[in-house]
Amino acid sequence: MANIAQLIDIIEQVQPVINKAALSASEASKDITGVANLLGAGADEVAFLSSAKYIDHLTNTRAGMVLINEKFMNHAPTGVTTVIVKDAYLAYATISGLFAYKNIVKQAVHPTAIIADSAIIADGVEIGAYCVIGERVQIGTGTIIGQSVSIEDHTVLGEDCHIAHHVSIAHHSQLGHRVRIHANSSIGSEGFGFAPNPTAQGLKWQRIAQLGRVIIGDDVRIGSNTCIDRGAVGDTVIGNHVIIDNLVQIAHNVHIGDSTAIAAKVGIAGSTHIGRNCIIGGASGISGHLVIADGVTLTGMSMVTGNIKESGSYSSGTGLLPSMQWRRAAVRFRQSGEK
Repeated sequence: MANIAQLIDIIEQVQPVINKAALSASEASKDITGVANLLGAGADEVAFLSSAKYIDHLTNTRAGMVLINEKFMNHAPTGVTTVIVKDAYLAYATISGLFAYKNIVKQAVHPTAIIADSAIIADGVEIGAYCVIGERVQIGTGTIIGQSVSIEDHTVLGEDCHIAHHVSIAHHSQLGHRVRIHANSSIGSEGFGFAPNPTAQGLKWQRIAQLGRVIIGDDVRIGSNTCIDRGAVGDTVIGNHVIIDNLVQIAHNVHIGDSTAIAAKVGIAGSTHIGRNCIIGGASGISGHLVIADGVTLTGMSMVTGNIKESGSYSSGTGLLPSMQWRRAAVRFRQSGEK
């Protein structure tokens, strides 16, 4: 819980509140206990408006506080404390953590956890039930390890990390500070490397040893059921402030630049380098051994088969059409390639 004045102080760490001086003392002292959408919010909750699509919802909101974009200030509801900012969505994001469930570090190791004698565990670390911590692992202070996590030999975790249940971190991986990995993800597993070997008995596949590591920077978020494979020769590298959604596959020797966002079901083939500040839309596929420049946005389900040398937004594929219209378009597309 926090009062409106305290929330404004937090918001102003990121952006100014345009109408701060116009708020009364009674408004500033009002307590806010949670967040909700405009129609669902109660008198002690905060809601926000950042899209014109929901302007009509302002009329019926019962929120105790509403954050709105400056461009919508003429639509501010009467009888509701309205806080005007340039970016209401960012303001909401800035304060949302105050109302989230907080994992309190218990500074304890569950008796069922198996920890190698050579592991170095800092003060203030929580290790859950049935965890296995390998030889010469290092875990920084304030880190929380959920139940049934496996951390293999020579792995290093920084401070204030949160590793959710059933995560697997393979040997020699390196994680920075404040890394959060959600449930059932795999970090540092063997990459998909095989050489074709034709034999008299038919085609066989010769395994290529994966000798590299996974290196993850600071302030990285990784969703559930995501796989980041270790390098074959050299390392797979995830930069600082990268956010990765659920069900993402990142192959061996991929490099992801700082502050890039990757949505669910993306697949990135081996040795591709993606720049900084990129946005990779959901279910996109990126071929191997490519270079993608800084500041590139791929819309959802894009297929990338060549280098992208300039920043900007890129798309591929066709949008949804009625079935018969799509079939006619497919026929024309097929015919366009005929001589």
